[in-house]
Amino acid sequence: MSTAALASRDSDRAIRTGTQGSTLADVLERVLDKGIVIAGDISVSVANTELLNIRIRLLISSVDKAREIGINWWENNPHFNAQTHELIETNRQLLQRIDHLESELRELRQLAPAKPELM
Repeated sequence: MSTAALASRDSDRAIRTGTQGSTLADVLERVLDKGIVIAGDISVSVANTELLNIRIRLLISSVDKAREIGINWWENNPHFNAQTHELIETNRQLLQRIDHLESELRELRQLAPAKPELM
């Protein structure tokens, strides 16, 4: 039997999978479109006494899919907001100005003559 005939016969018997012929980009697009959840629990116990319990939940999806299922925590998280850094800097500058004005006010009060009390 020729080599071409053997190769043809082997390819006919090959198992077809859902991702066969798909590139990594195709698989990633499918996962992000549908989403995937990975969940697990880790528990450390000694003599039936639980010492540590860790719950791990991982969701991989596109932003659109996450919003569709009601997950949008990053939209209100200040650490992920570009405007946060500007607000922090503005707040720092305002606090410096307040400190400066308060110190000037203290100096002015010390320089002003004491008012006589009315009887």
